[in-house]
Amino acid sequence: MMSVWSHRPSWQYLGPFVAAYLLGCGFAQLLAIVPGTGISIWPPGGLFMATLIFTPRRSWPWWILGGCFAELLGNLLWFHSPLLAALFIYSGNALEAVAGAWLVTRACRKSVRLESLHEVLAIIVMGAGIAPVVGATVGAATVSGFDMQSQTFAAAWPLFWIGDATGVLIVTPLALVVFQNWRGKTWLSADRWKEASVLGLIFLCVAALSLSGYLPFAYIVMPPLLWAAVRFEFKGAAITLTLLALITAIFTITGASEFSGDTESQREKQIMLQLFLGVSACSALIVAAISRQHQVAEVTARESERSMRELVETLPAHIWCTDPDGEPIYFSQQFRDFIGFNVDDIGGDSSRLSTLLNTIIHPDDLGRVRTLFTHSLVTGDYYALKHRMRRFDGQFRWFEIRAAPLRNSGGAVVQWNGVCLDIDDQVHAEDALRRASDRLARATQAASLAEVSASIAHEVNQPLAAIVANSQACQRWLSAIPPNLGRAKITAERIARDAISAADVVGRIRALFSHAEGARSPEDVNRLIGEVCRLVSDEVIAKDIRLKTALEPDLPAVPLDRVQVQQVFVNLIRNGIEAMDAVASDARALQIRSCREGNDAIRIEVSDAGTGFKDAELVFEPFFTTKQQGMGMGLTICRSIIESHGGRLWAINNEALGATVAFTLPLTPSEAP
Repeated sequence: MMSVWSHRPSWQYLGPFVAAYLLGCGFAQLLAIVPGTGISIWPPGGLFMATLIFTPRRSWPWWILGGCFAELLGNLLWFHSPLLAALFIYSGNALEAVAGAWLVTRACRKSVRLESLHEVLAIIVMGAGIAPVVGATVGAATVSGFDMQSQTFAAAWPLFWIGDATGVLIVTPLALVVFQNWRGKTWLSADRWKEASVLGLIFLCVAALSLSGYLPFAYIVMPPLLWAAVRFEFKGAAITLTLLALITAIFTITGASEFSGDTESQREKQIMLQLFLGVSACSALIVAAISRQHQVAEVTARESERSMRELVETLPAHIWCTDPDGEPIYFSQQFRDFIGFNVDDIGGDSSRLSTLLNTIIHPDDLGRVRTLFTHSLVTGDYYALKHRMRRFDGQFRWFEIRAAPLRNSGGAVVQWNGVCLDIDDQVHAEDALRRASDRLARATQAASLAEVSASIAHEVNQPLAAIVANSQACQRWLSAIPPNLGRAKITAERIARDAISAADVVGRIRALFSHAEGARSPEDVNRLIGEVCRLVSDEVIAKDIRLKTALEPDLPAVPLDRVQVQQVFVNLIRNGIEAMDAVASDARALQIRSCREGNDAIRIEVSDAGTGFKDAELVFEPFFTTKQQGMGMGLTICRSIIESHGGRLWAINNEALGATVAFTLPLTPSEAP
């Protein structure tokens, strides 16, 4: 109960509804001129149905109560039917309004605003065609059941139905227009007001003349009625239909209308009157709906065209179109602003396309543009090319031009649509990047040359130092009295050995940096480690360093370049020795460990107890060194050698003290990518 009360409509709406319903009853009574019956056009039915269509369903009980009060009051004032019969007739009218409103809203699936032909047809078919069947059946049954005015059910039913249908067709559109524009302001231009005034005058004159019998028949009023529907849509149709109904009622009541006559023919005249108003209403509403849809379509098309034009004009590109032969037919405003003239202004003896190309295309690109565009016009292939175009100030800018054919349903080209993208900044950036890349390549070549030179100097320096030392020793043995020829001979052999070692180092480094493949053979890594340890034993003893090895036995042979890998071991061991110069002698320890790395590689680690690395990856950069006399190439060369064998070399700091340099060697021959 509280829910129903909460949806009670305001009295400022419910009161006018009751008053309008009551006036509609009076209007129906005025037209009840058929002898022996009070049935006529029923405007309250159209008002009732429009109200229910426009309002929420939860408020319908209040409108039904208001309609009941108005109809019972009208019955008291005009119809004088028995109270029970009046209640039955109203129940039929209420059921008719409810059914019509439900059917119309159901068919439209949204609020009915008389915006389309679909809504108009729903009102005509559902509201004026089907719904009055309920009211006519209940009303005719009540009249015949109470034996009112000697009417039978069969005789009363058609009058009830056509009267209710006519009321719906005339009043429902008017009521919906009034409800929707109750607080809105209808603005018309001066010309539209003049047209409305002229139309109203013509309509009133034609309606008066035709209905009074001065013109051959009443339907001559249709042209101005349809004029109002076309020009002013539903508002014009609703107003003119209301005026037509009032004029018809006045002339019929006074007996001046062709729809009034003697007692014998009045029944048929009344039906003709109702048919006249019904046909006029259907025609006007359908034409108004078609006109409205046409207007909406035009507005939509104009809005779409405006949006498309704005889109084209605001795109960061130049849009153009040509006919199938390539003659320009449209250039966007941005394109016209860029070239500085309108394509339509191009004249001369040659074609506009030829003149346009000669004007805006760079002379060096003109030949390519003509050739490719002509090919596209002939074959229908897509057009794509980068070239320079002249700006209005004479400057040439680079553009990327693309064009595609627009074809009809038969596949024939009807138009070419193209776009020009400004890539001048991109082209200049690419040129600058290319020049920078060239400079970088030359700098890289110079750095590579310096790297090779530094590598050779770094690696050859050690055997050369040994050669110098042994030469000095040999000189001392030969200068002794007597000369120690045995020691001198041994020293000379060492000199020859160191010279051969220096030559091997140079050859290996050249092969490494030229990506040449060295001689590789299966080697025992543990034995190679032992040989290197013996080579550096003098340095280890001189520095008071404990050398430890943890070699996993029975390791498989590894295919490698013996001299290069030996060079890696020597470098890593000497780096570890030098890293412990600042460490107390009792803490100096160097450990070499070998083990399996999975199933396909051998792992070797060289750990020291030195100061460790500040950046374990930076030490592999060429020319980076922490030594005062270092060149920063040792670890770089070591990584290059290991990677050329298909392995990996890296460095990490130990948890306690020092650092570890580790590398892997694959068991199968491989090359670095």
